[in-house]
Amino acid sequence: MTTALTTAPDKAPSARPPSAADPRRRARRRARIIAVAFVLPALVLLGALVVHPVLFSVGRSFFDASGTRFVGVENYAEMFSDPATLKAVRNTAIWVVVAPVLLTGLGLILAVLVEKVRWATAFKLLLFMPMAVSFLAAGIIFRLAYDEDPDKGVLNAAVVGVHDAFEGTSSYPTARARDGQGLTKGTDGSYRTSAAASPGDAVALGLVGVPPKELPAGAEQAYEAAGRKAGGDELRGVVYLDFTPGGGGEQGKVDKGESGLPKMRVEAVRDGKTVASTTTASDGSFRFQGLDAGSYTVRLPAVNFAPPYEGVSWLGPALVTPAIIGAYLWIWTGFAMVLIGAGLAALPRDTLEAARMDGANEWQVFRRITVPLLAPVLTVVFVTLVINVMKVFDLVYIIAPGPVQEDATVLATQMWLVSFGGGNNQGLGSALGVLLLLLVIPAMVFNVRRFRGSQS
Repeated sequence: MTTALTTAPDKAPSARPPSAADPRRRARRRARIIAVAFVLPALVLLGALVVHPVLFSVGRSFFDASGTRFVGVENYAEMFSDPATLKAVRNTAIWVVVAPVLLTGLGLILAVLVEKVRWATAFKLLLFMPMAVSFLAAGIIFRLAYDEDPDKGVLNAAVVGVHDAFEGTSSYPTARARDGQGLTKGTDGSYRTSAAASPGDAVALGLVGVPPKELPAGAEQAYEAAGRKAGGDELRGVVYLDFTPGGGGEQGKVDKGESGLPKMRVEAVRDGKTVASTTTASDGSFRFQGLDAGSYTVRLPAVNFAPPYEGVSWLGPALVTPAIIGAYLWIWTGFAMVLIGAGLAALPRDTLEAARMDGANEWQVFRRITVPLLAPVLTVVFVTLVINVMKVFDLVYIIAPGPVQEDATVLATQMWLVSFGGGNNQGLGSALGVLLLLLVIPAMVFNVRRFRGSQS
């Protein structure tokens, strides 16, 4: 038995053949490590600049202004009871509804029209150039453009120019009568003679407050006109500047060297009704002929003294939000046009040509074929603009003047004002930031899903 045991060959355990899957597994592991190494810096930055601030803001929103006392949802309750915050929510809703719709519509119209322009590339470049301007610079540009002073604001300069071309303007907005010199001022801003006048009389209506250098061109001296006698059925007079250049002269009397006030509206009033009206000549003279016997009051209507038209208060409480949206349109119209134009260039031309051959006009082709085929692109542009509009801050903060800042505020500016712009309540500001995040997330998710759907 011993011999059998010693002479029997030892049987070593058989080695397993190397599996062919191991090299592939090691290669995949190596690829994952390399991918993580490349992605890790981006993940670190994303966590430091996005994830951590978001989580910190969510936590901070449950504490008071000092950050030491837990208040639960008090900040959220205060947020929806604060009139300024409610106005910010209302203005943000206006932005979300108006700006993306207008931009998408303008971009679509311009993209279609640019296809028919010979210099399409130059036109696109011109419209896209505002995208290169920062919101800060654009805000300063439009703050100046919207200035209420027509000498500074280009928009009001244009509005005033058009208004004056059709309506005209008063030449004597600063003119007034001296006290006790025979003229009394009415409640409507007009002036009238204190004493009654009759046909055959001549009256002198002296005014002051008009700088000689601002007299209308062609104004002549009133001395000779004041010396003319009136006829039997004629009431005449002169409207003059009761100021003698160089000094001297007598108040209430037309002296040599004193100028008439031309183009002044004059009315003859009897029993409260205007029976005759005329305009002064270059020497300030006027006359009413064919008047019935009786007493009259000579009146200078308020239109002679109306202040000049100053234009539109673009940055007033009523128009400040539309004005800022206009500035936003100027910046982003080129963006919408270029994206929609890219989608338009990818449309199947044979479909459009087939529709034209079937007798469809350009409007029918646009409405029934172009727009439906561009629907995915239009949706992406619209949702992208909605996301961008919810975050608008620079234009509102820069363009809106201080007194109307609250009338133009949106959620982003209100968040900053509450946190750092004097409110110093970062708990409430964090709650506003969380609200803004919750409003943006659905649009972002929708955009990402559409993007993934277009890739599959």
